[in-house]
Amino acid sequence: MTKSPLASFLILGLLALSGTFLILYATPQGMGLFDDSIAYIAGARSILAGQGYREAWLASNQPVTHFPPGFSSVLALVGISGLDPLRGTRFINALIFGANVFMLGLIGWRMTKSKTSGFLLALLILLNGQLFRVHTTAMSEPLYIFFTLAAFLAFSQYFASEEKNSIKFLLLASVLTAFAYLTRYAGLALLATFLVSLFILHPTWKQRLTSAGIFLAGFIPFALAWSIRNRLLADNATNRTLVYHPITTENIQLGISNFSTFLLPIEVWRRELIKIPNLFSIVLGIIVLTLLIWVLSKGLKRFFKPETETPEVLSFISTLYIFGYLASIISSMTFFDASTKFQLRIVAPIYVSLLIMLVYLGCWLWQKQKTITVILSLIIFLLSAYGFSNELIQLRRGGQGYASFQWFDSEAMKFLDKLPEGTRIYSNETAAVYLYTNRPGYVLPDLIDPVTGLPRGRFDEGVAELQADVLSENAALALFDVDSHDEEVQSVYQILADGLYLAFNGQGDKIYTAFP
Repeated sequence: MTKSPLASFLILGLLALSGTFLILYATPQGMGLFDDSIAYIAGARSILAGQGYREAWLASNQPVTHFPPGFSSVLALVGISGLDPLRGTRFINALIFGANVFMLGLIGWRMTKSKTSGFLLALLILLNGQLFRVHTTAMSEPLYIFFTLAAFLAFSQYFASEEKNSIKFLLLASVLTAFAYLTRYAGLALLATFLVSLFILHPTWKQRLTSAGIFLAGFIPFALAWSIRNRLLADNATNRTLVYHPITTENIQLGISNFSTFLLPIEVWRRELIKIPNLFSIVLGIIVLTLLIWVLSKGLKRFFKPETETPEVLSFISTLYIFGYLASIISSMTFFDASTKFQLRIVAPIYVSLLIMLVYLGCWLWQKQKTITVILSLIIFLLSAYGFSNELIQLRRGGQGYASFQWFDSEAMKFLDKLPEGTRIYSNETAAVYLYTNRPGYVLPDLIDPVTGLPRGRFDEGVAELQADVLSENAALALFDVDSHDEEVQSVYQILADGLYLAFNGQGDKIYTAFP
């Protein structure tokens, strides 16, 4: 392998460019679009219009607090050039994927002191179908992963630099952590990871407290400014309410299913193996337990015996971050947001850390058994390449979510688009209504709040107001994919539509208006 640092950087650069190209190649119809995607895009448009960060996809147009401003701000920054955020997100995510490939290569190189390991880690994320899919969706996760990896590198450089130069890297890591938090609230897990690491990796209490104070000094101003803004404009800090709602069995099963796909990207094999009771749960448990024992043994030994050798920083914080992030999303699901699920995009940052530790383990195994390491590496890369090719083919076939042909060819959307200007549209798909009609939507009255999991108040009053508005000929009720919902939801739709005129019925969608 090349000994020239310049040549090594060029190889990583080529891998990064390949990643950027592949994202563009896989998304000829644009990024995958879902509810949160529209929120980010509409928020960016609102910023560009000089109205601030607001819920432009909703008729209420309130200041946004539920989604931090990082991703929308980047979209708006690119939008200054004249590129609409809807189109801009494709190029932003493509560049971010390339940057993430490059930074993971640097992390592997620095972590193992092996350029080959760096190349392999960069190639590993490049060929990982699950993480590739995450970067083809207009969500905040790719940008969040970017800031996380950049913070990892800055933090490791802090410990590698001479004392007189190290403070600037610590401040840089703290600012990048703040940016991660302003991209996703899960960035608090990154903050906790670094603070705990500072207390473990530094040998004296003076260094621990001083470095923690410096880190907080770099983080707090950004987080505090965002919280103050939210308090002043919306009277809440993050639009989260403390309510206990335990994680459901369905949610856990979703997480296991996503993990099994990450672990075994060949769908035919995965479907057969998942029939074995608790197989992937056991594998996941073994991985988690092994990493926990490793990080605890390294951390406790260093904390109680500061004279011992400092653990390798990048592998240590990557593993610690897995548990910090898991604790963050589990606490969010349990106490703050019942609508959060173990979806691919939510668990993607954990997958990145797992790939980092896989290369770290491979480098350790190489010292013991070179032949076994080569065989296992070939198996992993062949499986990854096969899974990646399937993802690439699937993505090329058409857009994902609201970018799919289902929505492009929606007769219901064409019907709504022809309604008189100013007609209010109540819908179960307000994001799609905004995307395809350029009209803000009105949310439906509902029995249960999806965020708190608690019953909503004023349901009957809300139904009466909606029906009166529609019958006044000033509004319409648009219900999409009615038959795909469960009986409870369909019963709510029947209550909402009671006494209204069915003006459109097709493709599983129904639109109600006043009687002609």
